[in-house]
Amino acid sequence: MSTTRTAAIGLDIGSSSTKAIVLDDEGRVLWTRSESYRIHRSADGEVTQDPADWLKAARVLLRDAAGQLDGRTPDLFMASSMSLHAESCLALIRDANRIDPAQRPLIIAGGPHAVYEPYDLFSADPARPGGADVVVTGEEFVLLSLVEAVLSMRRRGESMRAAFIRARDGGALDGVPGLVYARGGKDGLAEELVDTGIQRLVGDLDELPHPVLGYRLLEPPGRHANLSMRAMPADQVHRRSPLASLVLTFGCKFACPYCPIPAYNQRQYRVKSGERIADEMFRLNKEYGLRRFFGADDNFFNDKTRTLEIVETLARAEFDGVKLRDRARWYTEVTVHDTLQMREHLPLMRKSGCRALWLGVEDLTATLVKKGQSADKTSEAFRALRAAGISPMPMMMHHDTQPLYSRGSNYGLLNQIELLRRAGAVSMQVLMLTPAVGSKLLESTYTSGQVLGSAGGKAVRPYMCDGNYVVASNHARPWKKQLTMLAGYLYFYNPVWLVVALIRSRTRVALMPAGLQVFGMMGLVMTIVRTSGWAARLMFGRITRQLRAPASRIPMRGVGGVPASHDTSVAQVAEVRPPRSRQAARAA
Repeated sequence: MSTTRTAAIGLDIGSSSTKAIVLDDEGRVLWTRSESYRIHRSADGEVTQDPADWLKAARVLLRDAAGQLDGRTPDLFMASSMSLHAESCLALIRDANRIDPAQRPLIIAGGPHAVYEPYDLFSADPARPGGADVVVTGEEFVLLSLVEAVLSMRRRGESMRAAFIRARDGGALDGVPGLVYARGGKDGLAEELVDTGIQRLVGDLDELPHPVLGYRLLEPPGRHANLSMRAMPADQVHRRSPLASLVLTFGCKFACPYCPIPAYNQRQYRVKSGERIADEMFRLNKEYGLRRFFGADDNFFNDKTRTLEIVETLARAEFDGVKLRDRARWYTEVTVHDTLQMREHLPLMRKSGCRALWLGVEDLTATLVKKGQSADKTSEAFRALRAAGISPMPMMMHHDTQPLYSRGSNYGLLNQIELLRRAGAVSMQVLMLTPAVGSKLLESTYTSGQVLGSAGGKAVRPYMCDGNYVVASNHARPWKKQLTMLAGYLYFYNPVWLVVALIRSRTRVALMPAGLQVFGMMGLVMTIVRTSGWAARLMFGRITRQLRAPASRIPMRGVGGVPASHDTSVAQVAEVRPPRSRQAARAA
């Protein structure tokens, strides 16, 4: 039975305030609120108002009214974000803070950005007040422990936010490692942040919540400001989200200095059982029609024994008389070194449903980082994958000292792309080395002056730290690095190689190379459009550089007065002008 209800929103624009009311289809009042505005009085006694204030008040009330569910403000507002999307996350949090404090939900922030920079989700800027009440810096069980602690303090009829404040002030949250919460302050500004410490990791990933539960809460797409009354219908999920992300394993044996993964996993390797993974794929396929799954692994081949247990289970798994491998296709990330260790088991990988593996090649010459890779080993691994019917998907990392092309060696970017293409690469990813919070290189990257603060008057924003923009470079002409990446993509993705892929489609990977050529060329056009303006700013504009790593502008402390786990210092910015001539650039 449908639970959809209709409601009417009424606005009364008066001389001192605008009033809003929400009525259901039977005329019952579900919600009401007013928003006041200024009255301007001139020296001669004339009274005026600015129509823009009326419009602003109306917009605020309409937004808040649309945020009601059955006439009630939700008890919890949770926002999860990667660092790339931090600005949008903060905008949502500030928006939720505009709700009347008496009705405002408890605001909880989390996600990858919160793990390393939780302080960024609180506000210390009077011009932009409004931050989270509490930030979860860990995994699912940290959130569940937080909610459990708040519910244990909640009184009958009390809001979650009121119960949270009492739990916070009473010290009930201090025993939950993995939280950062604000204390003191007014008007959405925090005076102090309390850090309860580093999370305790879940050792058995089978204990994590089943992903099928999350798909039952997906919001249908729409252009309206308000939330839908119902979740997305099950038969539409696979059309809107054809690729499902699953946690198979966590952790990696390598400790690459540019990577934050070792710090997050506390140098541990954790796995789900093959039975649990098979059940997740089966239920997501049965309930939502999902057939393609991407493993959110750091290095799926990290532990050979555990990997084989998972793969063997997936290969033989059967539900309702049908082999799982006939229903599901899956993909994940591995390393070249461990792929060679698994070489004899690659046919089993394909039998289990695996069709592509993303490999962190980074740099074939091991100049940037050493993970046991070389040109010969990488070529051997790629050919073994292609022979098994698995598409190799290399991920390259461009850096300051790597030229576009080199004579007599494999050091140049185009040299390495050509070698990988000949070895059987089906796709290609080329990203610029970018400082990552939580990595060993973070501090030195800033103190060495590599990190850009702005170029040509445009500040580096979080979304630009995805590796497609040059935002960290000591090269005399950083715009060359930006164009070099585009040249690398153009060398791999082009109509010539699309035709070649179509001609050579009678292989075990079939039309996947041709299909990815099409997607790659489309993506290249989008990347050129997005980054060409930044390249021009790097070429002609004034450049500023950040000299210190991201830091909290709000005082932080740990529980009991000990140092906070996420405490850092304040960033500084210096200006650097681009060279005025070729000679000056060479001298630099």
